[in-house]
Amino acid sequence: MAFSAMMLVALGIDALLGWPNALFRTMGHPVTWLGRLISALEARLNNEIASGSQRRRAGVATVAIVLAAVLVPSTLVHLSLPEGGLGLIIGGVLAWPLIAAQSLFTHVRAVARPLAAGDHGAARAAVAMIVGRDPSGLDTAGLSRAALESLSENASDGVIAPLFWGLLLGLPGLAAYKAINTLDSMIGHKSERYADFGRAAAQLDDLANLVPARLTGVLIACGSRHPGRSLHVMRRDARAHRSPNAGWPEAAMAGALGVRLSGPRIYADRISDEPWLNGSAPDPGPDTLAAGLRIYVRAMALFALLLGGLAWFPL
Repeated sequence: MAFSAMMLVALGIDALLGWPNALFRTMGHPVTWLGRLISALEARLNNEIASGSQRRRAGVATVAIVLAAVLVPSTLVHLSLPEGGLGLIIGGVLAWPLIAAQSLFTHVRAVARPLAAGDHGAARAAVAMIVGRDPSGLDTAGLSRAALESLSENASDGVIAPLFWGLLLGLPGLAAYKAINTLDSMIGHKSERYADFGRAAAQLDDLANLVPARLTGVLIACGSRHPGRSLHVMRRDARAHRSPNAGWPEAAMAGALGVRLSGPRIYADRISDEPWLNGSAPDPGPDTLAAGLRIYVRAMALFALLLGGLAWFPL
């Protein structure tokens, strides 16, 4: 079965529909279902008085249980898909909820519009929906940076990475990636509570994103007006980022737009002194954020063309 065509169907449906509010109110979303399972396992298995090694083993068990919970049904469904076009369409519809291309665009646009109008209060409220840092003290440049960084990183985590694993392994690969990424977002933090328990989840997420993050950086560069500069900044600065993967699309976006990203930021419980990406460049602003959204759309369109090419001319 041509997984590329299946993923193209999923991306196309998401680009057109997103995940409608009516569906969310009626049935929630697969990621929220995963979140409830992870929360239940964490509450039961993450014993605060246990030793570090015990908590690490409990974290490995949590990862194994969650992966089994998604791999068994997704594999059974995948194997039962009919051959031909009907199977591709059904598979694409089933993959659709796990792609977040439109949602990401909508959430970042919700920052860009009030920021362009000078409404910092609304922009801060919108930024708080997509980043973990404290937005209360962010100025125009800080709000623009936060939104651009979220756009770049989540272009990989929310769109390219799930499609990449779906392209390789079909529905089971897509479902497993979303489980891994959700585990990391919930228990992969380097806090006292999750330092040991979430270690396996964080390491597995780093591994799962190695190729997609770099591919996303290349797509961002190719979707920009300055691909050479974007690729240069990505190669030069990506490894300075705290994450082994997020720095690649973020540095590519910084180079593409000719601005600096990352840098020091304030979270609820700490100040994080992060290095700059493209640090000699000026700060971004509302116009830059709008340009970043256009680059994002072109990058996703390029990947759709790649999927279409693979479907038409399978390797």
